[in-house]
Amino acid sequence: MSLAERALEVLDQATAALPGGGERREGQRVMAGAVAAAIESDGHAAIQAGTGTGKSLAYLVPVASSGRRTVIATATKALQDQLAGKDLPFLATHVPGGVDFAVLKGRSNYLCLQRLDEADGDGGGRLDIAVDDDPLDPATVARLRTFAATSATGDRAELDDVDDRTWRLVSVGRDECPGASRCPRGDDCLAERARARAAAADVLVVNLHLYAIDVTTDGMVLPDHDVVIVDEAHQLEDVVAQAAGVELTPGRLTAVARSAGAVLADREAVDAVEEGAGLLHERLGPLVGDRLAAGPDEELGTTLDLVRGRVAKLLDALRAVPDDAPTEVTARTLRARQAATAVVDDIDAVRWPTDTDVLWIDGPPSNPGLRSTPVAIDELLAQSLWSKRAGVLTSATLPPAVAASAGMPPGTETTDVGSPFDYENNALLYCPTDLPDPRSADGREARLAELEALIVAAGGRTLALFTSWAAMRDAEKHLAPRLPWPVVMQGEGSKAALLDRFVSEEETSLFATMSFWQGVDIPGATCTLVVIDRLPFPRPDDPVLQARRDRAGKAAFRTIDLPRAATLLAQGAGRLIRTADDRGVVAVLDPRLATARSYRWDLIRALPPMRRTKERADAEDLLRSLRDER
Repeated sequence: MSLAERALEVLDQATAALPGGGERREGQRVMAGAVAAAIESDGHAAIQAGTGTGKSLAYLVPVASSGRRTVIATATKALQDQLAGKDLPFLATHVPGGVDFAVLKGRSNYLCLQRLDEADGDGGGRLDIAVDDDPLDPATVARLRTFAATSATGDRAELDDVDDRTWRLVSVGRDECPGASRCPRGDDCLAERARARAAAADVLVVNLHLYAIDVTTDGMVLPDHDVVIVDEAHQLEDVVAQAAGVELTPGRLTAVARSAGAVLADREAVDAVEEGAGLLHERLGPLVGDRLAAGPDEELGTTLDLVRGRVAKLLDALRAVPDDAPTEVTARTLRARQAATAVVDDIDAVRWPTDTDVLWIDGPPSNPGLRSTPVAIDELLAQSLWSKRAGVLTSATLPPAVAASAGMPPGTETTDVGSPFDYENNALLYCPTDLPDPRSADGREARLAELEALIVAAGGRTLALFTSWAAMRDAEKHLAPRLPWPVVMQGEGSKAALLDRFVSEEETSLFATMSFWQGVDIPGATCTLVVIDRLPFPRPDDPVLQARRDRAGKAAFRTIDLPRAATLLAQGAGRLIRTADDRGVVAVLDPRLATARSYRWDLIRALPPMRRTKERADAEDLLRSLRDER
């Protein structure tokens, strides 16, 4: 029996056991067969699976049935937790022999016992944190001690109310940790325990950023594996490029100086690095937003050389700390060495970028950063990933050329298994053609009036997605006092809290920006209208995309900008229909979707197959009917 046949048998058993008896979904079966074929042949596949396909089970079943060690790379930690807390435990009861799985996150997600010991000592927690010199209070330390003793994982996700500042005091990042063999608490390290569990599991769930780090470090982070499944794979290119890049900020230099200052009696080398942070800030501040196509200029290069020399001297001073120093001093010294070494390496990377790197300055003026990232990651992934293992890329929305941009072997095609939802009857795409081009400055009042009319027709129940914070704030300021129903806006609370309110208060409208365009699941009557303020073309001044456009030449718009806009537009529109019973309207307040002759069909084809209209009355009629049904 082939793997595909075994997988389909298990899939039928699993779906039959779902609450309500489940259902046979043809798209899910096609996807499961394609995943199985890729695994069995040590091949590769790119699969677009629309909302409602059940793609998690479609790839988990073949993986669990194969007996091959597999890594599932998800876009978010939340999806990690869903797979490990719900999907895999459920599946384990239906796969012969069960499923041995584990979750692994980046090191900074786990409580560091050595840092906790230091926080519990004299002056604890105050010496090697750059952002806050206040120690932890005894009650917090006691609570974290209890957590360390009772938690099976030490994962921050198990703590409900720990703030970022507290967690920074009791955790370490990859660039700080000296390794278990050199740490006084290495034998009890919670992050190392997680790594050990990961190494023993047949199925390992990680987030995409951690997987990208593993790829860019030639497998230094994750255990060996035979198969990788990349979920939400439309984000792969950007995440890997970010992981392969470098960011140097004045804040990093300050943090290294303070970390070293916790153990060095001689302040000269410490003060020199802190002064270097100020010099770097002065040099980078006026350049924020600039792309350095020719590399650092003379002044910036001189500053980088100066700073590197000072960090190197600090590193020499740290190496001179006696080996017989007290345990706490030794631990802090090792962390400071590790962080200083990483800074030296990163200075070298931005000082002498390769021809394939993009170099630019970004960030707020208070902490500007010099960043470097590769223009493309296809060759990196081809050599470091796909040549070594079978793999599947999947998402509800995959750009047409995703396999090529991700470095998959030539000839790898994208399979679209569709969606089981009846978009034709349950969803309406509305695009007014009488609105001004959103790129013009004179269309604000008309767009706000259009948005208000739609929200009124829907009776609230609106997710309004904006392409900028300024547009979102302007709309909220204008409309919130005019509408009889509540309007909540991104930034007024945590993402989870905003979504909870949106779901629980049915007539509430939620105004949000890019982080809500994807990965947000809002089924039911609380969301009958999704409004997109304009086509989400990427910013023309994005330095990485500028470099990619330069590389693409005349084909830049069709190969760089248009696929990104189409994918994000589909992601935003996909917030409307989340179950078979959902109904509603997607309104795109950008006439180019209906009038642009050269590319509108590329965008429309990326969307679910909804009925289309240019008439507001059609949209209002449907929205009112849905409102009256409630």
